[in-house]
Amino acid sequence: MFNGIADAVTALCVLIMLAAIVVNFLNTSGKRGFDERRSPVATASMTAFFVLLYFTIRFRWSAVDASGLMIFRSFGLALMLFGTAFNVWGRFYLKTNWADHVRIYDDQTLITTGPYRIVRHPLYASLIWMFYGAAIAYLNPLAAIENTLIFIPAMIYRSNLEERALQEPFGDRFSNYRKTTGRFFPAMGKR
Repeated sequence: MFNGIADAVTALCVLIMLAAIVVNFLNTSGKRGFDERRSPVATASMTAFFVLLYFTIRFRWSAVDASGLMIFRSFGLALMLFGTAFNVWGRFYLKTNWADHVRIYDDQTLITTGPYRIVRHPLYASLIWMFYGAAIAYLNPLAAIENTLIFIPAMIYRSNLEERALQEPFGDRFSNYRKTTGRFFPAMGKR
């Protein structure tokens, strides 16, 4: 029974994320000036990781059989739902500043409100949280290891590229924001 609920929650999260990504692509397809730095970490490579994670969970590679951990597994589902909502919230605030590659638009704004007040990279952070949530909900330690050893390093690489690009137009304002706001997890005691 729980697996059916977990599958339904997972499908809902995936559908919401796909819709949000399509909206991002549609909203940024207009002609605007920008400076772009191509990155191997983009929507396609993130999708490839998602497919790996899906197969890990779907085929139960390293999954633990333990039906008595419903509270733990329910926490995983809640983390997936929270991550999905946080991702959509981040996309709402990012608006047309979103790009598939590292791109600084001529009319770029530095967003430090909403979810960007909590973490500097809410879209990446929320995916990390969602993937850990899936690993917990499906009791799959290999999925957690994949997130830790593959996805998080890719997000660190990508976020470093973005932060270097943002430093140029926003200078001290971005430096100060960076000092007080965590990358993927809230910075405790930095405010």
